[in-house]
Amino acid sequence: MAKKVLIAYYSRRGENYVNGSIKNLKLGNTEVVAAKIKELLPDADMFQIDTTYEYSKSYMTCIEEAKQELHDQMRPEVKDPLASIDEYDTIILGYPNWWGTMPMVVYTFLESYDFTGKTIIPFCTNEGSGMGSSERFIKKLCPTANLLNGTPIHGAEAVNADREAKHIADLAK
Repeated sequence: MAKKVLIAYYSRRGENYVNGSIKNLKLGNTEVVAAKIKELLPDADMFQIDTTYEYSKSYMTCIEEAKQELHDQMRPEVKDPLASIDEYDTIILGYPNWWGTMPMVVYTFLESYDFTGKTIIPFCTNEGSGMGSSERFIKKLCPTANLLNGTPIHGAEAVNADREAKHIADLAK
């Protein structure tokens, strides 16, 4: 029986930090990579993890909002959450590195489902901080899942991340 794969990701469109300056992105870096993976895994389902509220359109304000959420250990509500992940064997989990870890809504997502026996394949877009401590937190939040090593992707190179997307897709097959 073929594996059922879910590509779940959080991504920020609009103002982003790219190669040392603020740029306005039509699609967030993580979303760009998730779409590349989906092209390689056409039978996979996609789910965009999002909050029920909008962060500031200003990148500088948004990172302060994210810093406060992390400090307060907030769990933002997931907008239009999945009813279940029971049908999936493998979850490809994508997110940007915010303050050395995942956005707090990704924590909410991970705490909302039972990942027992599922394989989690994380990837993280970043501007130089790699996976940060996110893998440690995924393991802590989903101790009964099979967590594979994460793939860090430099955000500014997301549009050229074909090799990394192929690596992630191959792990999910």
